[in-house]
Amino acid sequence: MIGPEIERLIQLLSKLPGLGPRSARRAALHLMKRRDSLLVPLSEAMAAAGESIRACSVCGNLDSRDPCTVCSDPSRDRSVICVVEDAGDLWALERTRAFRGTYHVLGGLLSALQGVGPDDLNLAGLAERAKDPAVREIILALNATVDGQTTAHVVTDRLTGSDVSVSRLAHGVPVGGELDYLDDGTLTAALKARRPL
Repeated sequence: MIGPEIERLIQLLSKLPGLGPRSARRAALHLMKRRDSLLVPLSEAMAAAGESIRACSVCGNLDSRDPCTVCSDPSRDRSVICVVEDAGDLWALERTRAFRGTYHVLGGLLSALQGVGPDDLNLAGLAERAKDPAVREIILALNATVDGQTTAHVVTDRLTGSDVSVSRLAHGVPVGGELDYLDDGTLTAALKARRPL
């Protein structure tokens, strides 16, 4: 019914997050209908990204520069390192413009079910960076999941003996959240993390 090139495009698109086979078919049709204005420029941009984007040798962020744009920025506070799971989390924090320190990308979270152990993460690089006397604080910005909490404990253990304070992002009631709609775990975390006004 369709040629192998189109079928391959659909199969590759269906591997993207949020796209199943039906969404991938719709996306492929959309791209083919707009071949000159969308498909060709997209394929060129993807080829260029595939050739030039690398992991930063300092923090692990994805960028075409090494060190990356964040690590190269002289206005950054180098005394604070924010530890994240992946570059997507780094980008999310950067969107807020609330953090002006540096980052460290672990490259995943510990997961016994997925076979991800400590050696699979960029923990050694973080331990090495923590030895720098200029570093005073490491913020753990990891997901509030079992894997995220396990990873946070291992990171904290690895940093024992270094002269840095370790903190984590607050957990609890989101801005605009209604208590009746929150799960028990979120409410429990919010109660435990309460602070005086």
